[in-house]
Amino acid sequence: MNLIAHYQPSKNSNRPCPDLMTMAERELSAFFNAVTQSFGSEEAELSAGDWLQELTEIDALPASVREWRLITAKASNRLASRVRASSLALSLSTEPQIA
Repeated sequence: MNLIAHYQPSKNSNRPCPDLMTMAERELSAFFNAVTQSFGSEEAELSAGDWLQELTEIDALPASVREWRLITAKASNRLASRVRASSLALSLSTEPQIA
């Protein structure tokens, strides 16, 4: 799906597409850097993929910072689920086995 081709500006926004691209780059970059600092580069790459997946699932490009943050929040939920599942698997594999 080509998001630019399907872009429909919000009724409350007169921002041109270059501003939307700048907003997207800033939001994804901030998210990527935060995940890298907290969980490492491998998790950051997976999370960036989650962020881009969330972006492709919407009907129109976000026209406000609030709408971009919603994409980040959804990607953060995916991150939390992945980290929680990984942590659970690790704790189960390190528990002593009862004979």
